[in-house]
Amino acid sequence: MRAAAATTTHTAEQRAGECSQPGRPNRASQWFCRISYTVVFVLNVQCALSFCIVPDQFMGAYELSGTAGRAAVQGIGIAFLMWNATYPPVIASPQRFRSLAVVVLVQQAIGLVGESLLRASLPVQNGVLAESITRFIWFDGAGLILMAAALATLAVSSARGARWQRQ
Repeated sequence: MRAAAATTTHTAEQRAGECSQPGRPNRASQWFCRISYTVVFVLNVQCALSFCIVPDQFMGAYELSGTAGRAAVQGIGIAFLMWNATYPPVIASPQRFRSLAVVVLVQQAIGLVGESLLRASLPVQNGVLAESITRFIWFDGAGLILMAAALATLAVSSARGARWQRQ
């Protein structure tokens, strides 16, 4: 009778959002991670494709012009696409690819620090360029905070699942 009660309690906990499997994070934390990484991924890819497809619209913001400016903006777009190749596995299975999720956070932090140093090194007369870089700093900072919070939630949920399994 006790075994049946324990099984019933376990099933009720699963339905209530506890760990679906012992040692695993709950579904809510996995979905929070997926959604967070997806938001940043979609915005990054949208920016990358815009840079690749219509580079002329962005050349002025980076004080670029002509064929060289067009190629430079498109090159940045291509680099953005390469940078985002790490997101889809994390989005598909955040628990399985948790170490890759950390790589994404490191990439985001590198971007944020690099952009901040670049912005700080610009002379005052490059105001338009400075504003463009500042937008990237804000976006990358917000993305880093969002994804770090999601990954932390996943880690805490996973640790609770492991603790639940030991009990």
